[in-house]
Amino acid sequence: MKPEALLHPTPKGLYCPPGDFYIDPVAPVDRAVITHGHADHARAGHGAVLATPETLAIMAVRYGEGFTQQRQALPLGEVIDVSGVSVWLSPAGHVLGSAQAVVERQGTRIVTTGDYKRRRDPTCDAFEPVACDVFISEATFGLPVFHHPDTASEVRKLLRSVEQFPERTHLVGAYALGKAQRVICHLREEGYDKPIFIHGAMQKLCDLYEELGVSLGPLETATVERGKVEKSRFAGEIVICPPSAIQTTWARRFPDPLPVFASGWMRVRQRAKQRGVELPLIMSDHADWAELTDTVREVDPAQLWVTHGREDALCRWAELEGRQAKAMRLVGYEEDGE
Repeated sequence: MKPEALLHPTPKGLYCPPGDFYIDPVAPVDRAVITHGHADHARAGHGAVLATPETLAIMAVRYGEGFTQQRQALPLGEVIDVSGVSVWLSPAGHVLGSAQAVVERQGTRIVTTGDYKRRRDPTCDAFEPVACDVFISEATFGLPVFHHPDTASEVRKLLRSVEQFPERTHLVGAYALGKAQRVICHLREEGYDKPIFIHGAMQKLCDLYEELGVSLGPLETATVERGKVEKSRFAGEIVICPPSAIQTTWARRFPDPLPVFASGWMRVRQRAKQRGVELPLIMSDHADWAELTDTVREVDPAQLWVTHGREDALCRWAELEGRQAKAMRLVGYEEDGE
């Protein structure tokens, strides 16, 4: 069958008419397949949600147990039939529980990546390429300028700074789902075994990661009571917090706070400057330009569809390679969690 008859964009998101379901819909629908737990892909209010067990658990923590009327857990690699459409989930390497959505009917197979990355992440299963007729890819960092450096080297920058400025508190801005836990795990891998302090907004998700088998080591809540003695105990410590918290009065409770931000956008110096970041860490949960293009070559689909991000550049690259490509221009997907 024609790919567009199996999956096509609508104002609510990617829709599969034969199966009567949406993938990562941006508005409430009767049936949704969710690729991962970030808020721009996983929304509350759908009639039924199919996702990995981890993503369902994340949605329950973020939105409450009543986030959907009916939930269906689909482990990675397990195939189900939805009204004649074969559906399964394959690892995306983005965050814990993240998956590519694979749909197939009458010999036509389409893979929707959701958000993905190719480099190692100790908190989630690595991306697995799936051969397909149509590859629907994100393009958050879909420009040649974006090259993410080695993750370990970025984490070592943080540790060197902590050693260099023992009188300051390092406030690391990292998104609460995925990036925060990844930063913590990479710090542990580099031998940092002291307690890591976390903003209260991150407690529930960090607890869930532990419950799901991701060891984060000793964590403590970053609560500062009044008094110089209490404040001084955070000198030389690492505090993980939402990026938005760095510029608030909460941050000024710590001794001479040093703003850090872990994000792929820290490749752009102006972005770091605008946020008042002293120590930018280029650390992304999305594929960079080389990973995007290498993945397309590896999957080698008949068609490339690009859903969100720098769509035109990736499409142009594909065309120069002799590949059929088009930008889908879906709306409602943000750059958070990068």
